[in-house]
Amino acid sequence: MSTAGEPPIVTCRGLSMVYGEHVVLDGVDLEIPRGQVVTLLGPNGAGKTTTVEILEGFRRRSSGTVEVLGVDPEHAPEAWRARVGVVLQSWRDHGTWRVSDLLEVIGSYYAPYASPEVPRPWDTAELLARVGLADHSGQRIDKLSGGQRRRLDVAVGLVGRPELLFLDEPTTGLDPAGRRDVHDLLADLADLDTTILMTTHDLAEAEKVADRLLILAGGSIVADGSPDDLRLQLSRSSEVRLRDVATGEVTVHAASDPTAYLTEVLTGRPNEVQVVEVRAASLEDVYLEIVQRAESGQDIGPLARIQAVAR
Repeated sequence: MSTAGEPPIVTCRGLSMVYGEHVVLDGVDLEIPRGQVVTLLGPNGAGKTTTVEILEGFRRRSSGTVEVLGVDPEHAPEAWRARVGVVLQSWRDHGTWRVSDLLEVIGSYYAPYASPEVPRPWDTAELLARVGLADHSGQRIDKLSGGQRRRLDVAVGLVGRPELLFLDEPTTGLDPAGRRDVHDLLADLADLDTTILMTTHDLAEAEKVADRLLILAGGSIVADGSPDDLRLQLSRSSEVRLRDVATGEVTVHAASDPTAYLTEVLTGRPNEVQVVEVRAASLEDVYLEIVQRAESGQDIGPLARIQAVAR
């Protein structure tokens, strides 16, 4: 868990990325404290991948300052890389290797950086159990199902016990049981002080696992807060569905204060209407409205830079 006064795991100031005349990132400011699960959202081309690659040290920024685990990732030494885990969206090498053999070989690269505080790497059997592959340790990688392969991708990112884990679409290809296992694993990692920065297009997944959502649009972070923060700040009204008892007709009403509206209606029309549903804005509604406003140059108002609470 993060503690007061502890430096952030990630700090960006004025981060910019320009390709020719195309501005991908335009002065991004960002801090991520230890122990948060942060999800980066945004439309295609918004700069999510570019941002993550800069933080991973795989892409050189155009301008601005970046610190990850106290180091500029552009010039980070190998000891720094041993503290960072990366799970790519697609990784298909070494198909003839056995699952446990691959993890043990990759884990051996982390061994020189072990310390009493961080005993790298994970024990292979324990790690395979954590990602749901305990029964497949001796199987060839090219014989795994798509979902099993995705679990192995996660294991590869975790093998060095990273302090910071980058996840790109971590549950792609998984069935519901596999998705649940990965979500449970992310919760366990957060409890172990592993900070997680994840990209996903699955808003239900983001809402379930993230402490904090960052929405990129137009080269900037246009919203920053918990899923509940964003939904409540944007939701100008709730959708209220009422059924007329006599006719059975269902009507839909927008109410900025559904409690007050229902009190008024039910008091004024006793026994005449039934409440069918009260629906607040979903995270998908919120996300789409934020992106639409940002891309059209509209003011996003109180949504911008909502203060996220550290775990």
